[in-house]
Amino acid sequence: MSNQLKYTSAEESLKLIQSGNRVFLHGSAATPRFLINKLIEQKDRLQNVELVSITQQGVDLNREDLARHFFINSLFVSEANRKAVNSGMGDYVPIFLSEIPLLFYRNILPIDVAIIQVSPPDKHGFCSLGTSIDIARAAIQVAKHVIAQVNPKMPRVHGETFVHFSTFKAAVWVDEELPEVSYASGFNEVNDKIGKLVAELVDDGATLQMGIGTIPDSVLRNLKNHKNLGIHTEMFSDGVIPLIENGVINNSNKKIANGYSLTSFLLGTKKLYDFVDDNPSIKAMEINYVNDPRIISQNPKVTAINSAIEIDLTGQVCSDSIGAYQYSGIGGQVDFIRGAALSEHGKPIIALPSTTKKGVSRIVPFLKQGAGVVTTRGHIHWVVTEYGAVNLFGMNMEQRARALINLAHPDFREELEKCCFERFKH
Repeated sequence: MSNQLKYTSAEESLKLIQSGNRVFLHGSAATPRFLINKLIEQKDRLQNVELVSITQQGVDLNREDLARHFFINSLFVSEANRKAVNSGMGDYVPIFLSEIPLLFYRNILPIDVAIIQVSPPDKHGFCSLGTSIDIARAAIQVAKHVIAQVNPKMPRVHGETFVHFSTFKAAVWVDEELPEVSYASGFNEVNDKIGKLVAELVDDGATLQMGIGTIPDSVLRNLKNHKNLGIHTEMFSDGVIPLIENGVINNSNKKIANGYSLTSFLLGTKKLYDFVDDNPSIKAMEINYVNDPRIISQNPKVTAINSAIEIDLTGQVCSDSIGAYQYSGIGGQVDFIRGAALSEHGKPIIALPSTTKKGVSRIVPFLKQGAGVVTTRGHIHWVVTEYGAVNLFGMNMEQRARALINLAHPDFREELEKCCFERFKH
């Protein structure tokens, strides 16, 4: 097979991209940074190129000099494109993560060129999408042309990750380290309290989904004495490694992918990338399968752990914007909140510090003007802050308000009580 491989330069491969094209960019730890930066260098020959992606790592699409050449149409906003999306250089498509592949398959967002990053091909010519299968597989299947950044540092991850080298219209060999993220750096006393409270809600035999950030990592730190846990999650990071190695996570109780830790993308440190490389216990699948609530709900005791920017007194959860400022996206939160609610003995959990880093209450009488409701008051169940945990399911509006006030920071409870009285008249 090796004699048939043909690699070209970045400059030559990127000639496939023309003005007016829609271009898919692989995301998270698989962000093809080298090719994206080379594409930016070619901006002067391009006009009206639409860039479509979810979270990007290690690139900057916020530069004002890109505005005349690229439009950033983001399916999940991250630091790499947040300024662009909020400044008129781009925009955001509100959508459940599980349904993004439908935009490609139904030709709602037809893809002209997909830029991806993969492992080198094996003896049969198959490359692995490695750390990010998520929406990339769908983009590859519909794209007119695929440009691959082939990187020996990309782990070969098992599952629906394999793409034959012949699929690529152009391939560029790039040997570079993958971007790394460590959630342990955000560890603090508040997150530790929340982690302990959430861990107390996790039953032995539960199937876990962890969102992104320091709180899920804090929860994992506190699960060392649990038994027979499983993983069915859109993403996981380094925090799962000791639990798998110590047998706490063995996936023995799951009905879907029994015996395997199921995910759709991985983001962490080199330790994680080395751990998942050719590891048969890790299975990565497309996001429209992993995040399908109908699939999720078939597992027992699904415990979905996600966070939020703010929650109002009726249980409406904003987790994607600060007022009208688009901060992130809907992502997979609702997919798993609903999947956990439909699971036998499942527990959908929203866990968040009671205040922001600037000391502003996250439990509020009303969401900020322009804020997006991601998890509705009909979807909400468990809410956890450092001051406790409460299940809002079945509570009326006033009961919810009083329960949430007890989870708020003491400095804000009097003000929230006044708002509660004004609203409910007693």
